[in-house]
Amino acid sequence: MATKGMVAVLLLLGLGAAAEPPPQGAWVSLFNGKDLTGWKNNGAEKWVVEQGTILCESAANKYGYLTTEKTYRDFTLRVKFKGEAAGNSGVFIHARITGIDPEHGPDIEGMQVEVDPSVGKHTGGLYESGGRGWVKMPTAEGEQALKADQWNDLEVAVAGNHMVTQLNGVKIVDYTDTAPKFTDGVIGLQIHTGGGVKMRWKDIFIQEK
Repeated sequence: MATKGMVAVLLLLGLGAAAEPPPQGAWVSLFNGKDLTGWKNNGAEKWVVEQGTILCESAANKYGYLTTEKTYRDFTLRVKFKGEAAGNSGVFIHARITGIDPEHGPDIEGMQVEVDPSVGKHTGGLYESGGRGWVKMPTAEGEQALKADQWNDLEVAVAGNHMVTQLNGVKIVDYTDTAPKFTDGVIGLQIHTGGGVKMRWKDIFIQEK
């Protein structure tokens, strides 16, 4: 039977272990399911925590971005999303907010992994905002991988200038960028301008390399 002293030591050891940074290669949650700690709201659009999910919804009819406070270089990102309206969204990697446009909202530069609630609308494809536009479209099989009105599993793996995206276990793009704009930056969730966006996100995990 453990004594009170042993319990105290174990508690102290446990607290010490919890304070240590995660080991390299460990999966880390970017969303605690309760609030937006670790994230920054850029713009006037709606980002709220509801029933353990992040709900993004058009409010000001402009672009909006929820970005991580931390920057990342090489990693694998996993996130679940569910479209609840016709509006367009996306996941940004190696990105940065560069300013504010009074008409359209925040300006962002970096690579976007497309997220659309409709099948055949290039979810998982790569689009460079503030640069070249579309750089890699999904395969024909990838265009059919989305589950409309359901939770979808998106994975984005980044190693240097090599990016691979998967949607519900289907490889969407495998792309080596010969002219990357950035090699690190924030991770961001997007509300596209035009109104009508309503997307839910949950189970956001990252594994740094």
